[in-house]
Amino acid sequence: MSTQKTIQRKLSREERNRIESAIARAKRDSKVPATAQQTIPYLRMHPDGICQATDALYTKTIQFQDINYQLAQNEDKTAIFDGWCDFLNYFDSSIRFQFSFLNLSASIEEFEQSILIPNQNDDFDDIREEYANMLRGQLAKGNNGLSKTKFITFGIEAENLRTAKPRLERIENDLLNSFKRLGVAADPLSGKDRLKLLHSIYHLDGQERFLFDWDWLPLSGLSTKDYIAPASFDFSESRNFRMGKKNCSVSFLQILAPELNDRMLAEYTHQNKQAYPRKEHR
Repeated sequence: MSTQKTIQRKLSREERNRIESAIARAKRDSKVPATAQQTIPYLRMHPDGICQATDALYTKTIQFQDINYQLAQNEDKTAIFDGWCDFLNYFDSSIRFQFSFLNLSASIEEFEQSILIPNQNDDFDDIREEYANMLRGQLAKGNNGLSKTKFITFGIEAENLRTAKPRLERIENDLLNSFKRLGVAADPLSGKDRLKLLHSIYHLDGQERFLFDWDWLPLSGLSTKDYIAPASFDFSESRNFRMGKKNCSVSFLQILAPELNDRMLAEYTHQNKQAYPRKEHR
């Protein structure tokens, strides 16, 4: 009966490097999203509009309307600018925030609904119909069928939703009051509103309707991402990517100048094409 003796030897430096590289590569690859749903960068959306973006970051979003700064008198421009500076100075280092200016394909049904003027069964119904038709033509021609919307998203770090909720609501109330002082109409987005907005971003062709209800989640076993995700993401190209059937690209502009003409930003954010300009602060 023979006894086999196991001979142990130390790994060479080259072998150790290969093993360490393989382990690091496996860890890195495990973080690569495997589905379109996993590519969407948030963890959980709540009905009240609070989104858990990461383990410790919770956010809310407010939609706000435009203010006619370009056509204002110089003294009014100064007042608007001072008010805007006060608005921005509200945010301390503990609050992350970003502005998003979206040019997205307008839903035909929503487009029609937004300019609908109900008849009153009086002598002015013909005028109402004529005015509504004029609005349809002007809006379609002026925006190339695009809906232009503006948002501010703000977030804080917290241990859990229970801790984040009261502070986010307090910040939201302060921002709504600040918008009111500026004479700007603003409304907070609910969780469903934010999902609908994300759906419109991930389906730029505007062909697929957003269908969702919170009651469907426990019955279907699906997550909110299943109702907004595109068919696929393709990041195989170095400078472009595909989102569903749309070819997309991303550009980054860092403004370092101490002064900037106000018309430059206005022209940049008022493009008549599908775009998602975003200004981010941390």
